[in-house]
Amino acid sequence: MRWKGRRTSRNIEDRRRQGGGRRMGRTGGLSGVGLIAVLVIGYFLGIDVTPLLQGGGQLGPATQQSGEITQADREAGEFVSVVLADTEEVWAEIFREQLGQPYQPATLVLFKGTTQSPCGGASGASGPFYCPADRKAYLDTDFFTTLSRRLGASGDFAAAYVVAHEVAHHVQNELGILGKANQIRRQVSQSESNAISVRIELQADCYSGIWARYAQARFNALERGDLEEAINAAKQIGDDTLQRNAGRAPNPHNFTHGTSEQRQRWFRQGFQQASLQSCDTFGTDRL
Repeated sequence: MRWKGRRTSRNIEDRRRQGGGRRMGRTGGLSGVGLIAVLVIGYFLGIDVTPLLQGGGQLGPATQQSGEITQADREAGEFVSVVLADTEEVWAEIFREQLGQPYQPATLVLFKGTTQSPCGGASGASGPFYCPADRKAYLDTDFFTTLSRRLGASGDFAAAYVVAHEVAHHVQNELGILGKANQIRRQVSQSESNAISVRIELQADCYSGIWARYAQARFNALERGDLEEAINAAKQIGDDTLQRNAGRAPNPHNFTHGTSEQRQRWFRQGFQQASLQSCDTFGTDRL
C-alpha cells in the first residue's frame, strides 16, 4: 500500500503514552462488536477472557497499561492515521454522492495493553472493536503482529482492511443500521443474535471493499498484491477457519462474523460494485 508521506488524520486519540498504574473503575458491560471480538480472538489464541466477561460482561478494576513507544509503534500509528484519513475522504465522498448527506468521521483510539471504553474494557485479547456509544474505534497496534504471525494474514493492506472494517461499523452506526440491529439482537435468542451479528459483520466487510475501491481510484493507494492481502485476511478470520485452527469442528450456530468464503465474497462484492445498496446483507437470503 502506498501510504508513506501522505495526509494523516486528526481524529486519532493516542493513549499509548499515558502513564502506567492508573486504575480503572467498573464500567458498563462489554457488548456488541467488542464482545464478539473478545470471544473470537481469545477463542482462537487460547487467551483466557473470563476476567473480561465476569459479572454479566462487566469489567472489574484493571490497570491502564503503557510501555515504551518504539519505532515500530510510531510507524504503526502513522500508518493507521493515514488509513483513517483515507476512510474520512472516501466516506465523505460516498455519503455526498450516494446519500446526499454529510459524513461525520469516527475517532480511532490507539492504546497499548489495556484501556476503557463505554462499551467495556479493551485489551490485547479483545482485538480491534468499534464502540457505538462514543463513536470510537479501539485498536492496539500490536494486533497487526497477531494478524500476521498468529492468524496468517500478513501485509500492510491486510492491516488497512482491519482499520477499514472497524470504520465500516461506524458507517453502519451513522446510517442507523447498527443501532437497529443490536436492538433486535437484545430481544431474540442467542442463535438468532449470532445470525444478526453475521449480517452486521459481512456488511462491514462489504463496506471495506467499497473503501478499497475508492481508495484506489482516489489515491492510487493499492500496490500489486494488496487486494489479495485483504481477501486473505478476510479468509483467515472467518469463523469456520478460526474454529478449525483452534482444533474444533466448525459450528454454524456459534458463528458471529461469517465463514471465510462469505467474508471474502462480500469484500469482493463491495470492491466490484462500490455502492451501499450492493452491501444489503440484511435483505438477502444468500449470505
